[in-house]
Amino acid sequence: MPFLRIRATVDERPGRLASLAAALAARGGNILGLSVQPDTSGTVDEFVAEVPATAADVAAAIEAAGGRGVHVVSAAANELADETTRALLLALRLRAQPWRLPDLLAELLRADSARWSYGDPVSDLPDPHRLVVPVASKRSISLRRAGLPFTLTEAARAAAFARFAQPPAEPAPAERAVRLADGVEVEVRPLTTAFREAVRDLHDRCTPESRRFRYFTSMPALPDRVFERLCDRDRGESVVACHDGQVVSLANLMYCADPGAAEIALLVEDKWQGRGLGARLARVLVDSARDQGFAEIRATLLSDNVRMRRLMISLGATVAYTEDPGVLEARMAIGGMVPEPRPGDAVTG
Repeated sequence: MPFLRIRATVDERPGRLASLAAALAARGGNILGLSVQPDTSGTVDEFVAEVPATAADVAAAIEAAGGRGVHVVSAAANELADETTRALLLALRLRAQPWRLPDLLAELLRADSARWSYGDPVSDLPDPHRLVVPVASKRSISLRRAGLPFTLTEAARAAAFARFAQPPAEPAPAERAVRLADGVEVEVRPLTTAFREAVRDLHDRCTPESRRFRYFTSMPALPDRVFERLCDRDRGESVVACHDGQVVSLANLMYCADPGAAEIALLVEDKWQGRGLGARLARVLVDSARDQGFAEIRATLLSDNVRMRRLMISLGATVAYTEDPGVLEARMAIGGMVPEPRPGDAVTG
């Protein structure tokens, strides 16, 4: 006999669930799974059953027994797994691979598709077959399921599942002091247009090789349009490290086309390289990305940029070649960052 997933809304009165079960039994149905979900218009009862009848006949029988908004779709044998156990196993996979949040959400809710999207989450959806799950203020995941409309209970499950992908957020001050391994302290501040000349001076002091590693070209000066883009908080977040009135490093967190990911890039003045400054700034950016709800950090680097490659690996990223043999891509799950080294440990960056 075929497996069917049967969903109906009933009034919250004693005996309604029994009426639906009796209607299935009258057609030779064997109920193998059951869930009950509260909803604004009543209670949603969902069955997985073996029924020797067509979906149309089953829907008519459920409606005659008092069910409203009846939906009957085909089900597979693997859907008979205990739902709590299935959700916990998916949560374990999510903890290990948080960048797969859309795919795992789709699996949790048996959705047909799931994708990242920008914009404010929609709370009151006109399309019951579309569910928008907020992940952060400007990012969400849009799911679609043609067979069954989403319920309020499923929306709550999805929101909890998405929160599980994010490590606890720790508020960070807008400005902070960072002490390097050699005891020198630098101030980390948000990049604004007030630092325009200081950033130009930083570029002047950097060698062509350092600039090439950052921009893939030995850019002698930062064009105004690029500087303005780095200052645009809708496109990303940038910080500068200052010491004795000079900007000695520029670090950027830029939002990718994939709303679940952000890309980091660093420019460190040559005489400050190898002192751990780049690694400290990278951690500042990763923490910020985590607090904004991102799932993955990426970095694109030239293959001969050994220092940046070591830095990303030290943070916990994996590095692989792209289609361009001279370019590498580093990728790291937000929750997979290696803890900061203790005093006395070797520091890269």
